[in-house]
Amino acid sequence: MQESQGLFEILILIMTRGLPTALALTFLSLLIGFLVGIGLALMRVYGPIELRWISSGYEKIFRGIPLLVLLFIFAIGLLRLFLWTGSLFNALFTASIFALALRSAAYQSEIFRGAIMSVDPGQMMAARSLGMTDYQATRKIILPQALRLSVPGWTNEYAVVIKDTSLVSAIGVPELIYHGMAFSWTYPALFLGIITVTSIIYFLFTYPVTKYVGESMTSKLRSLGLGGGR
Repeated sequence: MQESQGLFEILILIMTRGLPTALALTFLSLLIGFLVGIGLALMRVYGPIELRWISSGYEKIFRGIPLLVLLFIFAIGLLRLFLWTGSLFNALFTASIFALALRSAAYQSEIFRGAIMSVDPGQMMAARSLGMTDYQATRKIILPQALRLSVPGWTNEYAVVIKDTSLVSAIGVPELIYHGMAFSWTYPALFLGIITVTSIIYFLFTYPVTKYVGESMTSKLRSLGLGGGR
């Protein structure tokens, strides 16, 4: 009874100390990755050959480098090369956002590119026949449909990113795993229980989104005769 009570108290501490950081990293990384990913997708689909090469090269580089390596590169870059003058937490937090966001952008760009390509090309031709420019047609007709088509794939990317935040503990960012391991070293008898409940936290923040949001959107798209996702 005493052990379970102690484990519950540790769980509360892990959530109050580490969960806000993990969620902030997830939200900011997905937001930045979304903006960069949309730009990369548009470059791949509508850009000249030079921009297509740049977009393709970006995707290959950031999808090919392990996230842990990117974290160390950005952390060292901010702390050493740019002589970061702020707090250590801010430097490592910023480095984590850069690594997570730029890597996520490489995957999100593929999601959005596939969604854009799924929109009937005849819609662009119809828009041009109505006197709309390519920019207007893309912004008002193509992108709204592509964003809806990308929801199933994007929910999967959300699950990947929130789980990837566990790696930032390697550079000292105090998120869920960081605090979980710290308490595990302090209370070794509770190690298995602490790691288990930490894993459950990740599960609770990923499964409902991918299960109900992603799958419901996929079913809705299929009922409309559309396909989407990564």
